[in-house]
Amino acid sequence: MSLWLCLRFSQLPLQCLNRSEEQPVVVLAGQRVVRANDCAAALGIREGMSAATVHALADSEAPLLLERDEELEQRCLQQLCCWAYGITPGLFSWRQDCLQLEIGSCLNLFRGLDSLLAEVAGGIRSRGYSVHYGLAPTPKAAWLLSYAPTDEALAITRPLPDRLAPLPLRLLDPFPTAVDSLRRAGLHTLGDVLALPPAALGRRCGREFTLFLQQLLGQREDRQADYRPPASFSDEYWFGYEVKANAELLPAVQLLLQSLCAFLRSAQLQTAEICWQLIGIDRSLREVNVRSTSSHSDWKNWHQLTGICFERLQLATGVEGLALTCRNLRPGQPENIDLFHPGKQREPLAHLLDRLRSRLGLQAIEKVGCRDEHLPEFAVHVGSDRPGGEPGSGRPCAQRPFWLMPEPQPLRQSSGGQLYWHGALALLYGPERIEDNWWQDAVSRDYYVAGDRSGQHYWVFHDRLARRWYIHGIFA
Repeated sequence: MSLWLCLRFSQLPLQCLNRSEEQPVVVLAGQRVVRANDCAAALGIREGMSAATVHALADSEAPLLLERDEELEQRCLQQLCCWAYGITPGLFSWRQDCLQLEIGSCLNLFRGLDSLLAEVAGGIRSRGYSVHYGLAPTPKAAWLLSYAPTDEALAITRPLPDRLAPLPLRLLDPFPTAVDSLRRAGLHTLGDVLALPPAALGRRCGREFTLFLQQLLGQREDRQADYRPPASFSDEYWFGYEVKANAELLPAVQLLLQSLCAFLRSAQLQTAEICWQLIGIDRSLREVNVRSTSSHSDWKNWHQLTGICFERLQLATGVEGLALTCRNLRPGQPENIDLFHPGKQREPLAHLLDRLRSRLGLQAIEKVGCRDEHLPEFAVHVGSDRPGGEPGSGRPCAQRPFWLMPEPQPLRQSSGGQLYWHGALALLYGPERIEDNWWQDAVSRDYYVAGDRSGQHYWVFHDRLARRWYIHGIFA
């Protein structure tokens, strides 16, 4: 069954600019009040008032007047879309302050409607937004029911026409002409309109109004473009008070990382770098970049690395907000997980390297790797590995030791051809011929894996030009 949840953020113009309740805050558009917080409402300030009236009502208290920023509102709505995408892939933004979530297909995932609504409420509460809910079989009905009392807005067991009937016609602001015509005829609620014959209503109000009502009741399909995940992720957490200790940041860090990783898993993406922004009381920004050796979507690993980085922070000013951004997203790679013995799995080496780099610095860890070179002394190299970089595509160092001697050492050879290096050696594998550097100093070698009586293996070669034997490396 199709089931839509509408999240209407009526205070979005105010809450995306300021969330303080310590002083009157008013948002203006064209010198008219658009939104006001509770402190301003207590002074009698209402929507639609002029700026002059606001000053007259709040002469004893200087209100904070802010100009509406519709671009910022849409950015905040997009951040909420990123969060909601971790709940359901079927969603879209509606009007300028609503999200429409199709939740009928994911009720089993959350083990019922109550736990899903609790998850949604917790996510919105952690972001500091106030919200009105509407629940219905169609998105337009869910939007209208978000204006109803909470118990009625979520009463999905009642017939939809009965739930819509008490709602006033003024909510249908997309059709002002039709609404005025119906009011003059003495109709004031949706119930009055739905009781009319559809043919007579169509002649009076037009085709678009009739189509809206049909989509409202589920009689016609209501097609909307689904939300598509962006190429980057951004989310914010507002504390509502001044944070002065680093440890107080960690609960917000966990919530934001869980939101990020839920988004990454839903979009089948991974990342190797995240960026934190600490928003000060004075609106200053401080960035902290956290990097990982490999791309992944494990919030616990990111939480551990972030905690290490935040240990060294010195908060010069109090923090009132925390923002998480992630711009370098890559297609996700499947992980090898033991389904039968998960408790016996070792910690991935990459996680250990990440922690060491976070504590000691990016250049503190060096790795052994292979280059696409024929000569072994040039192929094996030791150097720092850029976190987040993909592994090199060089040929594998099969049957070769990673650790080579600084220079090949000559081997003693008896008259019978027996090789010695702290004892007699026996050739076990080979040869592997390597010829290179003909343009400068020609090299021609036959490499073998040799062993002694104790079982130790060595990498030796016969120089075909000098006609001598050398040892080049020792296997661990």
